[in-house]
Amino acid sequence: MSDDGTGRQGPKGEFRRERSRPLPPEDRRSPTTGRVTIPSADVRRRRARLLLMSALSVLVLLASGGSWAVTGWMSGHLSRFDVFGGLSEQGRPENETGGLTFLVIGSDSREEANREDQGDLDVGSVEGQRSDTIMLVRLNHERDRLTVIGIPRDLWVDIPGQGKDKINAAYAHGGPQLSVQTVESLTDVRIDHYVEVDFHGFVDVVDSLNGVEVCLPEAIDDPKAHLDMEAGTHQVDGVDALAFARTRATEGGDLDRIDRQQQVLSAMLDKALSNETLSDPNKLTAFLDSSLSSITVDEGLDTSAINQLAYQMRDVDLDAVTFTQVPIADMDHWTSRGDVALLWEEEAAREIFADVRADRPITDEEPAQESGDEGVGDPVPSDIAVRVFNGTATPGLGAELDDHLAEAGFDVTDRADDWVSRDLPQSEVRHGPGREEQAAYVAEMIPDSETVEDKTLDGDLQIVIGFNYTTFHPPEVEEEASVETETPEGGPPATTTAEDNVCG
Repeated sequence: MSDDGTGRQGPKGEFRRERSRPLPPEDRRSPTTGRVTIPSADVRRRRARLLLMSALSVLVLLASGGSWAVTGWMSGHLSRFDVFGGLSEQGRPENETGGLTFLVIGSDSREEANREDQGDLDVGSVEGQRSDTIMLVRLNHERDRLTVIGIPRDLWVDIPGQGKDKINAAYAHGGPQLSVQTVESLTDVRIDHYVEVDFHGFVDVVDSLNGVEVCLPEAIDDPKAHLDMEAGTHQVDGVDALAFARTRATEGGDLDRIDRQQQVLSAMLDKALSNETLSDPNKLTAFLDSSLSSITVDEGLDTSAINQLAYQMRDVDLDAVTFTQVPIADMDHWTSRGDVALLWEEEAAREIFADVRADRPITDEEPAQESGDEGVGDPVPSDIAVRVFNGTATPGLGAELDDHLAEAGFDVTDRADDWVSRDLPQSEVRHGPGREEQAAYVAEMIPDSETVEDKTLDGDLQIVIGFNYTTFHPPEVEEEASVETETPEGGPPATTTAEDNVCG
C-alpha cells in the first residue's frame, strides 16, 4: 500500500484516511471545591437539541443551546478532517442567504471492523470505504428550521474527473473532498460543513438510547441482512436498527431505504430529547460518548462554531425538522457498464435545490393560486375566509348561515353579527380588490345575491344577509379517485417532519 502525499492510499488510488486524534477535553473542575460541575437538568434539556445529527450527523449535537462547558468538551471528542482545504473556490456555488448546508455521509467502512463484527452487523467484508448514506442538511438563515434531503446512493451522476458513476463512488475515488465536489456540481448548493458517521457509531448511539421504536406498514424479510419483521411497531436495538435502515428488500428499494433511515433518525432524536435521557447525567454522558466517538467533521466546526450554532438552534424541535428525498424519474436505468442505477427527475430536483439555496421551506403542496388569475379552475372553500352579517330583523339567520358555510368547508373567521342596518333589501357578498372570483363563487351559492367591492377589505369576504335571502346551496363535492395516483413529473416532493415520523 502506498501514499503519494495527497491523502490517497491503497490500491488503484482508493481513498484512505487516518482519523485525527480527538483533542483532550478542557478541565471543568470548580476552583473552590475541585469537583467536576454538572449542568442542571433544565440546561441539559436545552442542550439535548444537540442530538439530531449525532444519529447520522452532528446537527442534533448543535441544537442544544449549550454553554462552553458542554460544547468545548463535545468539540474535543470529535475527530476532524481537512475537507475544504484542498478545494478551489473557482466554480463553487455561492451562499446566497446565510443559511448553512451540511453534507452528511453515513460511511460503510469495514476497515476498523474485525470479521466477527462484520458478521454481527451483516455489513459484509468488502474492502475499502464508500458513502452508504448521503444526506444534504440545510439549516436556514434564521436557525429555526432544518431540511434533510436524502440522496440515493445509486443515483447515476457525473463525478468530477471520473465520469459517469453512482454517486456513492465519489467517496471511494476521492474521499470527502470529491464527495463535496460531486454534490455541489449536482445540486448547485454550496456545502459549508461536512459530517461523517460510521456503522459502529450508529449501532452504539442506538444502544446508548436503550433502543428506538420503528413502524412497518408491511413485513420485511431480508435473509441477507438477518432481518425478519412483521408489519407493526417494533422496539429495536442498534444492530437491528442498522439492518432496518440499510435493507433494500422492499418494492421501493433505495427510496424506501431513505424513508426508513429518516424514520430511525426521527426516533433517535425523539428518544434523545426525552427527559429519560436528559435528566440522568450518566445516560446523557453515555449517549454523548457514543455519538461523538463515531463522528468526523470538517475543521471549520471548531469549538467556537459549535457553540455559536448551539445557541442559535436552541429552539429547534421535532416539528421544525423536515425530511424529503431527491425525486426519481427512472428506478431501473441500465448503465453503460451493464448494471442498474437511478436517474433523478431533473426539473423537480432542481426546484428543490432552488428552494434550498433561497432558504424557502420545502413542502408537498402545490403553490397557492392567486384568485385573480384566469383559467386556474374554481376556488376551493377551505381557501376562502368569510364572515357573516345579518342585515335583516330576522334573528338566527346569521348563525344558520355560519353552520352551512362551516359544513361546506369554508373558513368562518368569527361568529355572525348584526350589520350596520337591519333593512338591507338584497344579500351581498362583499370583497376586497382582486377577490372578484372568490366573491362570484360564493354568490352562486346564495340565490339573488350581488357582489360588492369594498376597498377596506383585504383577504376575507363578508356575506351580508338581505331580505331576499331564502337558502344556501353548498358547492358540489367531487368524488375522490378510488385509486392512488403518482405525483406528476415536476410536482412537489413528498415531505414529512420528524414529528410525523415518530411511531404513533
